[in-house]
Amino acid sequence: HPLAAAMMRAAADRGLTLAECNDFTAEPGLGVTGTIGNHVVACGNAAWLASLHIDANALEGAADAHRQRGETAVLVAIDGHAAGVIAIADTLRAHAVETVAALKQAGVEVVMLTGDHAATARAVAAQLGIEYVAGVLPAGKAETVKLYQQRSRVVAMAGDGVNDAPALAAADVGIAMGTGTDIAMESAGITLLRGDLRALLQARQLSTATIRNIRQNLFFAFAYNAIGVPVAAGVLYPWLGVLLSPMIAAAAMSLSSVSVIGNALRLRRVPLARS
Repeated sequence: HPLAAAMMRAAADRGLTLAECNDFTAEPGLGVTGTIGNHVVACGNAAWLASLHIDANALEGAADAHRQRGETAVLVAIDGHAAGVIAIADTLRAHAVETVAALKQAGVEVVMLTGDHAATARAVAAQLGIEYVAGVLPAGKAETVKLYQQRSRVVAMAGDGVNDAPALAAADVGIAMGTGTDIAMESAGITLLRGDLRALLQARQLSTATIRNIRQNLFFAFAYNAIGVPVAAGVLYPWLGVLLSPMIAAAAMSLSSVSVIGNALRLRRVPLARS
């Protein structure tokens, strides 16, 4: 989990020795608990601590200050008492702003789904100029995708975490980052080999060009058959005395295949966004 990984790195940077954790439990999208030494430690959001009957009101002031800056606030309790807040800055990926701007210019509506607090989501979404849905649990992300689909939207979901997997599977197009988790890549239909968000633009451009190419190829195939088959059957013979030689018909069918293949090969020259 990216938040757990950030905490581990922070502990290593501070030269802290990590004690063994026993009786570990985790609730996706909420938090974790475990026993360290003789102490029961809980980490997560306010809803997680509330479910454990822990009063975290004393931490909300400090937590909200971090959220307003776009940081994720992880509340910590020890032995049933609020102990502190760990703030983690979920920084924007490189080229996120320009990628979102390009997608919006192409007519794509961009929405951020996050399990984080609304204040944190609002601060991050403001940097990107997009809509957001906050406080969403993993199953809720999939439900949100289905909600947009019920509005007759074609939904593409991009994600890289374990919590994104249900939504990736539910979306019309699931897009996983190659730098993410294995389950995300298994759930998605497309995996971007790089973590560079500009690859999203490239994937969309290539997909659009491929669909356009398929339609052109279908036209070529149907046009050849729509013209060639009736002429070969002698439909023009009563009026014009025209019959199609079997040799010419065979050549025409071969030309049909060559034109389709040649047109498909043009995809190699599709101009893609630079990354």
